[in-house]
Amino acid sequence: MRENRVLCSLLFLIFTISSCVNGEDPYRFFTWNVTYGDIWPLGVKQQGILINGQFPGPKIDCVTNDNLIISVFNSLDEPFLLSWNGIQQRRNSFEDGVYGTTCPIPPGKNFTYILQVKDQIGSFYYFPSLAFHKAAGAFGGISIASRPRIPVPFPPPDSDFTILTGDWFKKNHTDLKAILDGGSNIPFPDGLLINGRGANGYTFTVEQGKTYRFRISNVGLTTSINFRIQGHTMKLVEVEGSHTLQNIYSSLDVHLGQTYSVLVTADQPPKDYYVVASTRFTNPVLTTTAILHYANSAGAVSGPPPGGPTIQIDWSLNQARSIRWNLTASGPRPNPQGSYHYGLINTTRTIRLANSAPIINGKQRYAVNSVSFIPADTPLKIADYFKISGVFNPGTISDNPTGGGGYLQTSVMAADFRAYVEIVFENSEDTVQSWHINGYSFFVVGLDGGQWTPASRLSYNLRDTVSRCTVQVYPKSWTAIYMALDNVGMWNIRSENWARQYLGQQFYLRVYSPVNSWRDSILSRRMLFFAVAPLEGKLGLSRDSTGPVLCHEGVTVTDPSPLVFDMIKRLSIGSIYTVRCR
Repeated sequence: MRENRVLCSLLFLIFTISSCVNGEDPYRFFTWNVTYGDIWPLGVKQQGILINGQFPGPKIDCVTNDNLIISVFNSLDEPFLLSWNGIQQRRNSFEDGVYGTTCPIPPGKNFTYILQVKDQIGSFYYFPSLAFHKAAGAFGGISIASRPRIPVPFPPPDSDFTILTGDWFKKNHTDLKAILDGGSNIPFPDGLLINGRGANGYTFTVEQGKTYRFRISNVGLTTSINFRIQGHTMKLVEVEGSHTLQNIYSSLDVHLGQTYSVLVTADQPPKDYYVVASTRFTNPVLTTTAILHYANSAGAVSGPPPGGPTIQIDWSLNQARSIRWNLTASGPRPNPQGSYHYGLINTTRTIRLANSAPIINGKQRYAVNSVSFIPADTPLKIADYFKISGVFNPGTISDNPTGGGGYLQTSVMAADFRAYVEIVFENSEDTVQSWHINGYSFFVVGLDGGQWTPASRLSYNLRDTVSRCTVQVYPKSWTAIYMALDNVGMWNIRSENWARQYLGQQFYLRVYSPVNSWRDSILSRRMLFFAVAPLEGKLGLSRDSTGPVLCHEGVTVTDPSPLVFDMIKRLSIGSIYTVRCR
């Protein structure tokens, strides 16, 4: 990183935790140690990234509005970050765990994430967001249960299973990253995993006559999957925090970054059955299996796994359109989901986002509206709050496709707090795209083939489309969403294809309010926490004259730069800690 951009990171402490979150909401504490470890998911020894020795990592079970205090110790030899896919971080983008908002945890140090799952229910997951760590593990499930007095539109299941599935590579994450850094794309994956295991490596034990909830997340890097259970149907009940109409499916397409929650009743003859995941829209088709084992099983699994759809786009599109919001069910609050009439609100802005795959300076890159994102030396949220010049400029990405050649830029789009926007994802390529927006859920009002035009709005579902945080765009197609910008902050909009994200198919949305209020942003009620992450050089720490030094062990106190002193003078809220690279 360049020395003239001195801030590696800033984070935030609390005067008292109760000043940031509702003191009546419960706290859940987690201590995680992140280490390397040997894993053999496809029969080849690899360097995995483990959390408390586990691959995948431990599951987080919590309840709406819970406060999660997650202390992460980085025992790797490189910086590390965790992000929380689908957790909206209300008023608090500093805890989002992507490099544009949070500086990485340096080797040998620790950082405590302070999250609140405010007004959320449902199924999500966490993952490592830095470098190409996602190819090595450190991901895990998150389930948010409804509060006791909030009705749930189905009887409590007898048990709950998390399924983390997706494509996998035999190459180490460092080798994959080197391929991308060299200007090439990564190869086709070597296989698929279910909960960190290869074919028939994981077993789900059920009892005949009971009903189970399966939370299915595609945590892979490059491919959509189809999920199915031999001889059983699946009742869809929730998608990324939204209760859905309870349609019955024999199989489900789960695109990159997406999560579905289904109910499965063990109502078949007692034996073992295949649980199957296979790739979609690929040649060849990769398949892996786990086992659904009846506790009173009379026989082992036999025969080939049941086949699923392969290249059929219309099949997938029609299934996506069939997934609807349950208008009468409660969400995280008692009122019905359908009491929010998203289709009756006038949009104030239309943003069209087109993905592309340009060659820039002789290397493969990926872009949004011709801009291929490059990270700044300073987290964008920090630079924005402290008005540090030269880091980024709002408006460096257009609202519409430019049709021009690709170029490198730290791209940030400006947006107004409380605006209501229409976003159209346009895909002129031959591959399925998957898009995620941090800090928000949105309404998927339309999906179709061909070129989007204003006349496409005539086909929008303005009554009961699902609200979610990750959406697919089919080849030569478009997907349109409505989104209320009700969460101040700096938010990442990215491809969930991890190679494309790494090589630039992402940008940040700066949702800005001119009023600096704790009601809109927790920062105004927080102190600076040491966030950390020198990516080059030595780490320096400075503080003002009041209060004890609160930081990671082993940090050396050094003289601060003039910029650091300037930041201290601006805050005047107590003890302040800053970090810079030298």
